[in-house]
Amino acid sequence: MKRVALFASGGGSNAEALMAAMEGDFPARARLVFTNDATAGVLEKAEARGVPTEVLDHKPFKGDRAAFEAELQRVIAPYEADILCLAGFMRVLTAGFLAPWEGRMLNIHPSLLPKYRGLHTHQRALDAGDAEHGCSVHEVIPELDAGPILGQARVSVQPGDDAATLAARVLVQEHKLYPAVLRRFAAGDRTPVILDAT
Repeated sequence: MKRVALFASGGGSNAEALMAAMEGDFPARARLVFTNDATAGVLEKAEARGVPTEVLDHKPFKGDRAAFEAELQRVIAPYEADILCLAGFMRVLTAGFLAPWEGRMLNIHPSLLPKYRGLHTHQRALDAGDAEHGCSVHEVIPELDAGPILGQARVSVQPGDDAATLAARVLVQEHKLYPAVLRRFAAGDRTPVILDAT
């Protein structure tokens, strides 16, 4: 049974979807929810499910990312996680932090990578006139949103869509895709999961 640490910075809907999935015959369990924001909604979701939480505010470390990451490693070490899932964690982690997690860290991104790395993905898809959009789960490497793709879910772009309506439909698929990928990944299978809601 793999031990999973979840990192989130906000409401934590993807983290909640993962926590909800990790029961029964699922080959992993949530052992920690970490956030860099003491007001993040994900904390209540974790506590409601009995998952331990840790908070480390990045702001006191302003300008010293290495010090923040060293403290972060110290905070999460006792939980002995096998897999780290980024689920709306809004801090870019450096190569130094990522190195010991190589091949063991996942992230969900709201685009069909390699399209639209970074932010504002839904508006960028609309501006490009794309017929379809979606989300991807990938392994995390030092290059932003560029690791091996482990799953994708596609949605059709509808006439009249704006960034908010498109984001809402993509989020529904994120909550299906991430648990499906984690189930496979925790079992040692890196075959990509493909979902099509178009």
